[in-house]
Amino acid sequence: PRMAQLGAIASIICAIGGAALFSSVHKIEEGHTGVYYRGGALLTTTSSPGFHLMMPFITHFKSVQTTLQTDEVKNVPCGTGGGVMIYFDRIEVVNYLVPSAVYDIVKNFTADYDKALIFNKVHHELNQFCSVHSLQEVYIGLFDQIDENLKLTLQEDLTSMAPGLIIQAVRVTKPNIPESIRRNYEMMEAEKTKLLISAQTQKVVEKEAETERKRAVIEAEKVAQVAEIKFSQKVMEKETEKTISEIEDRAFLAKMRARADAEFYTAQRAAEANKLKLTPEYLQLMKFQAIAANSKIYFGSEIPQMFVDSGCHSVISSQKNKQKLITLLEGFGNGFNGIMISMGL
Repeated sequence: PRMAQLGAIASIICAIGGAALFSSVHKIEEGHTGVYYRGGALLTTTSSPGFHLMMPFITHFKSVQTTLQTDEVKNVPCGTGGGVMIYFDRIEVVNYLVPSAVYDIVKNFTADYDKALIFNKVHHELNQFCSVHSLQEVYIGLFDQIDENLKLTLQEDLTSMAPGLIIQAVRVTKPNIPESIRRNYEMMEAEKTKLLISAQTQKVVEKEAETERKRAVIEAEKVAQVAEIKFSQKVMEKETEKTISEIEDRAFLAKMRARADAEFYTAQRAAEANKLKLTPEYLQLMKFQAIAANSKIYFGSEIPQMFVDSGCHSVISSQKNKQKLITLLEGFGNGFNGIMISMGL
């Protein structure tokens, strides 16, 4: 019996030890931070992801998510400035908690901090927004700004109340409004859509007309440019022909001037040569050559007067000139002897 009692006691001790060991070992998942309570009091110790040990039975833990999470606030009532009650089916708030701020936020707002800091704040801020705007502004006019305004307002409050809780984005669904008002808005939107379609159609027509006008202008400019180019080509051709004609005229004029200068120079040189060549003695020689070439013989006492006028007598009267003439006539042979006798030389 004593051995049985010892075995039972050992079994109880082992069971208690096993239970204590089992309750002291716990695991923190990745993306979470562990916080610990002992006797209901929050301990300053926090733990990172992994396996950890804690005092069994009197200490328990909670895992607080520090990665991105989405809190959904559903069916939020909101009264507009005109007194119409509308409801937002779902508002999504994407947020995350900085690990270093886990202890302070859990201490001030418990592990379910999102209820106090997000859910309640969303209700409050959304009602504040609706109360100062009309249904038209909330449902249509300013609806695209609700997300950003709500995010900025929440983040501003959280920065002062719970630093370390970051709002990344806020998504707000279209609110539910009374059926009669909704139908009116749908009709209004339909009319607005028709108006927009009409306006867009008109813009398209105007754009096409403008395109046609620009195309016509471009075509006209192209034709004008082609005509201008052709005209410029013709003008250049005419100017080229004129230039060629002027060059040819100048060349011909220079050629004729050169020919005239050459002929003038030839005539001038010939005149100078003749001036030097046609001396009185040469002229007399030519005269006598012409007489010598004449086959007719004249006889009589007037023969000297037929060849020699009074001027010649004055020339021949000079003894020196007479001697020159005799010498010239002797050079022509016997044909001139009779002439010399008849002239008394």
